Amino acid sequence: MSPTLYYLPPSPPCRSVLLLGKMLGIDFDLKIINVLAGDQLKPDFLELNPQHCIPTINDEGLVLWESRAILQYLAAAYGKDDSLYPKDVRVRALVDQRIHFDLSTLYARMFDYYLPTIFWNAPLDESKKDRLAEAFDWFNSTLKGHEFAATDAFTIADLTLLVTVSQCEAFGFDVNSYNRVKHWLQRCKDHMQPYDYEELNGSKATILADMLRAKTEIP
Repeated sequence: MSPTLYYLPPSPPCRSVLLLGKMLGIDFDLKIINVLAGDQLKPDFLELNPQHCIPTINDEGLVLWESRAILQYLAAAYGKDDSLYPKDVRVRALVDQRIHFDLSTLYARMFDYYLPTIFWNAPLDESKKDRLAEAFDWFNSTLKGHEFAATDAFTIADLTLLVTVSQCEAFGFDVNSYNRVKHWLQRCKDHMQPYDYEELNGSKATILADMLRAKTEIP
C-alpha cells in the first residue's frame, strides 16, 4: 500500500516531499489539505496530526509530519541505496547539519521576510532581508570545495535547500550574487529535471511569488 500524503501543492515543504517521492518512484495516495480554508482543523485530520500541519504522511500506520523528517524516513525506507541519505555516520552528520541549517536558518529567514506579506499583508521589513542575506552568505561559504550541499553527490539536504533557494529566487531575491550558490542551484535544477522539477517545484514557486507581487512591489 502506498503512503498517504496530506499536502497542498504550493507549500515548499510539501514540494520537497513530492520531489523525493518522484525520485524514489513512490506513488503517493494524495490528499489535499487546504490550510487557507481550514481543512487542517477538521476533526479527522486533527485526530491524525494534532499539530495540524502539512505535509503529513501515513505509511501503514506510521504517521509523520515535519517535511525534513519525512525526507529522512522515505530516503531510508524506500531508497534503492543510501546515496540520498548516506549511512556513513560522518557523511550523514554533514547531511543532517545542512538539513537543520535549512530548517532553522535559511527557510526560517525566508519565511520571516516574505510570508507575513503574503498571508497577513504586512510590509516587507528590510532588516529581515538583511538576515536572509546573511544566511545566504553562510550557505555560500559551506559550498566551498564540493559540488553539492554536503558532499560531491546530491542528497536530501540538497533537495530541501533547493526548494528554499528556488523559492527565494522566484520571490526576486538576488541568488546570483552568491557565486557558489548560483552554480549549485543550477546543478540541482539539472539533476532534478527528470523528476518533474518544473511541474512539482518551479511552477509552484511562481504561484507563491505571484501572491507576493499581488501584495507589494518587491524592491
